[in-house]
Amino acid sequence: MREKNFSFLIFIFFLVLSVFHSCSNKSYFLPELISVPAPQDNPTTEEKAELGRKLFFDKRLSRDGTISCATCHNPRKAFTDQLTTSRGINGQTTERNSPSILNSGFLKTAMFDAHLQSLELQVIVPIQEKTEMGHNMKELIPQLRAIPEYQAAAKKSFNRDFDAYVLTRSISAFERTLVSMNSRYDQFQRGDKQALSKTEQAGLKLFTEKLYCAKCHPAPYFTTFEAENNGLYQDYEPIADKGRFRIHLDSNDIGKFKVPSLRNIELTFPYMHDGSMKTLEDVIAHYSKGGQKHPKKNKVIEPFQLSVTEQKQLIAFLKSLTDSSYLKKFEN
Repeated sequence: MREKNFSFLIFIFFLVLSVFHSCSNKSYFLPELISVPAPQDNPTTEEKAELGRKLFFDKRLSRDGTISCATCHNPRKAFTDQLTTSRGINGQTTERNSPSILNSGFLKTAMFDAHLQSLELQVIVPIQEKTEMGHNMKELIPQLRAIPEYQAAAKKSFNRDFDAYVLTRSISAFERTLVSMNSRYDQFQRGDKQALSKTEQAGLKLFTEKLYCAKCHPAPYFTTFEAENNGLYQDYEPIADKGRFRIHLDSNDIGKFKVPSLRNIELTFPYMHDGSMKTLEDVIAHYSKGGQKHPKKNKVIEPFQLSVTEQKQLIAFLKSLTDSSYLKKFEN
């Protein structure tokens, strides 16, 4: 009897191991099993994330009290603002379109230039950027520390007074809770073959087999996390924003911007780093022409042809990547 029980346990062990290994290779996880990586010095806790959530929605983080993080990253707009370029304090506009921060915990680098190594570093940028929130950390921190709720939360979660460390660690901890990985596409990949229509399945096949889309937008995150030149413009000389070039002044980086995730793309319009394309049809037209002939354009991008039916199929698949289940945590 013991031998039978032992054999059964061994069978179960290898069955579980096999399932886990299979899921790991395909990167398909049930939402409740998704593990979002976090730095060793900032493990995610509910208390930290709650403090970060309050700060994220607090307009006092901007110099004139009119702009919060959520102004440009609205939960109901897939954490974008659906504007061409965002609006900051004093009616100013930013240089770039606001990307979604859903699934940002999986990012290898932050910002369109793909140069910041963590969310903790990214948090400070919009707060001090003059066209966004325009504040000064030396002035902001004492103001936030004077708020009893924030000071008490800092002591409880970090055992220190409210400071820049607490500000950046708590907001980034909140951002790591923003997971959107339960779209109908995900459900289809987990075995629910009714989750995608025949049209959407045909679009998936186009995306992964006929076209080169998946080379820059591979599952499960639908991004390579790398900065690429997608041939948006033929000449960047007259354009102020030359992409990653501004970080190292390397001419090879002209026109390079981080490849965005296609998850929730139905909701994250307008498209491109400058919001210059209004619809998915515009985006497909750009790539079907092979992009503009910039010398640094990614060589993967080449012209292709789609029938009217195929374009509808591709767009239908892209819309199947929508998952708004994350909104439940904002319903009060």
